Amino acid sequence: MTRERLYLYDTTLRDGQQTQGVDFSVDDKVRIAEALDALGLDYVEGGWPGANPTDSDFFAAAPTLKAARFAAFGMTKRAGRSASNDDVLAQVVGAGTDTVCLVGKTHDFHVTAALGITLEENLDNIRDSVAYLVEQGREAIFDAEHFFDGFAANPPYALEAIRAAHDAGARWIVLCDTNGGALPGDVTAAVDAAIAAGIPGDRLGIHTHDDTGMAVANSLAAVQAGVRQIQGTLNGLGERCGNANLVSIIPTLLLKPAFADAFEIGVDRKDLAKLTRVSRMLDEILNRVPDAHAPYVGANAFTHKAGLHASAILKDPTTYEHVPPESVGNRRVVPMSNQAGQSNLRRRLSEAGLSVEKGDPRLSEILDLVKAREDMGYAYDGAQASFELLARRVLGQMPRFFDVERYRVMVERRYNALRQVVTVSEAVVVVNVGGERVLNVSESHDPESDADQGPVNALSRALAKDLGQWSGHIADMRLVDFKVRITNGGTEAVTRVLIDSEDDKGRHWTTVGVSANIVDASFQALHEAVIWKLIAEEAADA
Repeated sequence: MTRERLYLYDTTLRDGQQTQGVDFSVDDKVRIAEALDALGLDYVEGGWPGANPTDSDFFAAAPTLKAARFAAFGMTKRAGRSASNDDVLAQVVGAGTDTVCLVGKTHDFHVTAALGITLEENLDNIRDSVAYLVEQGREAIFDAEHFFDGFAANPPYALEAIRAAHDAGARWIVLCDTNGGALPGDVTAAVDAAIAAGIPGDRLGIHTHDDTGMAVANSLAAVQAGVRQIQGTLNGLGERCGNANLVSIIPTLLLKPAFADAFEIGVDRKDLAKLTRVSRMLDEILNRVPDAHAPYVGANAFTHKAGLHASAILKDPTTYEHVPPESVGNRRVVPMSNQAGQSNLRRRLSEAGLSVEKGDPRLSEILDLVKAREDMGYAYDGAQASFELLARRVLGQMPRFFDVERYRVMVERRYNALRQVVTVSEAVVVVNVGGERVLNVSESHDPESDADQGPVNALSRALAKDLGQWSGHIADMRLVDFKVRITNGGTEAVTRVLIDSEDDKGRHWTTVGVSANIVDASFQALHEAVIWKLIAEEAADA
């Protein structure tokens, strides 16, 4: 059976940049565009030339894309002037991209209330703008803004607006759920009407927002109704609640028979394994912690905590996994917790390279210890590295790299050279490395901002400052997240600290510390993070 072609259009660099707190640099945009191109996206929209200096500079230094078409975004011409004499449209065309996407109104209310023009003037703006792009030899895309709201309010006019773009030569007419309030049934009915009005499905696209949590579902419903282009963003970035998440849409199209058997896309099955890495690359650029519960690519997407689940997973992963984790570049995790059974335990030990025979009494010892320590406040379901170290100690497989003799942290509030009040944290860590006693001292102070980065940062710097022969092994290690939780109340409250670390080799690991003293809990987690890294490096070198 011949499969139909679906086209994927990414708008992370424009719509995604409208996310609160997101501000891409030119270098960020180049890096993201190249990653999207390598993944196999058909279109990469770069932004709106002339809208801001960053977008203008980005188009001036346009990335070299091997497969994807590079698109510029703008708006239809304004009423009262010709398309060739509209300065805003001129900047978009002047960016020199082969593809240009223009947004225009299709909801009568927005035409009269927001633009303040007649309905016929708006249709003229759409026709003339699209025709002008076609005359320039550009691939024209028309984003039908507020189409689903417009179709609900005035179906004949909404359809007339998109027909104007179609008749003027637009390659794609993209139906936009701009307010994000549509439901799958609404999308299906509107797409059916657009096709019935004479616009073929292979000229239609879909652009949805996630204000009802339906952006992915609406996009897939549109495909099933006939559209053949899907617009979205990486990780669902976008204004308000975000846009349709291409990181969820792409594997669904490739791995679910309802779509995979009927359609083909530019992303190859073998390249799908890049998906998790690309998703996390974006979070790294934004300095965000990845969503652990994200479909397909989240750290917890293939985590099996219950003993019953883990037992079944050992026999056949398909019992509790809808797709293989490695197909999207993710991995299976069987965490340890006070709900764990021996199936979880043996599986987790095996993943850590620790082989223990079934029935070994040390398995019960590890389980009992995990449960006892979780009663004290530890959480091993979210701290796999700390669990591995605990198991190694019980199994007698714990290397000895160095010993911490003592540590001390001081926080001082003082005046700097400019007579400004500043806070400075200083840490002292005394370690014994191969029989040699080493005293490490470090301040947590950023000289550029003259800001204190806290006692935990000072401890981290001091601990890693000089570990003798082991220093080179942890040079690429960095702390990426720090979470604190009070596990009980009152004056005897216990603090749990979880620390996420990563290195340049792509490893990401979590350690836990528990104490009535937050600094002590933090140091426990820092210490174990370093030990786990050294074990991983030793294993890699073996």
